[in-house]
Amino acid sequence: MLEKLPEVIGQALQGVRAGLDNIVFNTLGMREGMGSVELASTAFADHAPLPARHTADGEGVSPPLQWRGLPAGTASLLLIVEDADSPTPNPLVHAIVVELEPENGTLVEGAIPSQDNEGAPGLHVGRNSALQTLWLPPDPPPGHGVHRYAFQLFALGLNTAFSETPGRDEVVDVLREHAIASGLLVGTYERSDGAIKIPNVEPQGGSAMAV
Repeated sequence: MLEKLPEVIGQALQGVRAGLDNIVFNTLGMREGMGSVELASTAFADHAPLPARHTADGEGVSPPLQWRGLPAGTASLLLIVEDADSPTPNPLVHAIVVELEPENGTLVEGAIPSQDNEGAPGLHVGRNSALQTLWLPPDPPPGHGVHRYAFQLFALGLNTAFSETPGRDEVVDVLREHAIASGLLVGTYERSDGAIKIPNVEPQGGSAMAV
């Protein structure tokens, strides 16, 4: 959504950021005594850079995620991914997935559908900030600095019926009522040189080559 902004605009907007305090994880007013979930990825460490593969400068597929330490009574899980540093009043939503099965313990790479990837069958995917039921690959404005992408996983104590394509507001309302534990994993990404994704080209007489 933001990768085509000129670098000079990204630099001018460096101080304009939604803020980590405004992600769902930090605005719910979680009840005292709520449990924690361990959320991790084999693709990146907490507060470490996301591989370009999972961004708008690469294949744009969602990263793999693993969780453990769910509290007893967990009925389902909910995932929301937000850009805490988008130059917008509220964090941009990059993905919402609801009704995840707790016992699975993982989302494999590319499980969330994206522009060029069908994703795993059976996932109940909500709307991102582009109003698409897809993984929106990180695409910070060139020159805007490091962006923090918050992968937030919530355990729900009750199976909840969501709309066909739930958005952020619906998700927050459900979490306020039924969340019993939460986990947070932050990946970073920066586009500092004004580079944007260059599509693969097919050279004559050869196979596709990434430029």
